[in-house]
Amino acid sequence: MVDMNIQITDAARERMLRFLTENPDAAGVRFGVRKTGCSGYAYEVEIAQRIGADDQILDQDGVKLVVDRKSLPFVDGTRIDFERKGLNAAFVFRNPNVTGECGCGESFTVESQN
Repeated sequence: MVDMNIQITDAARERMLRFLTENPDAAGVRFGVRKTGCSGYAYEVEIAQRIGADDQILDQDGVKLVVDRKSLPFVDGTRIDFERKGLNAAFVFRNPNVTGECGCGESFTVESQN
């Protein structure tokens, strides 16, 4: 198992637990990145229906975070929060690996991953 450091705040934990309660057959909450946007990468948070051979699992206070090995270098060290602002609510990511973000805030860049 690969060592990873991802933290979730109480607010993010509560939101994830609600997702898991609504999806009792879920294997956990998948957290990762996908290539997209004007800066390169965007975060993904979704219900994990299964755990694959390349997935790493981090159990935090009852929440199983499922992270694929390709995403791990991009998200290691990230702190996940959940914030409400007016009528909007969303996960917020504080990631020490990010070196730049696009103007719209939908994607980010990191230093070259060798």
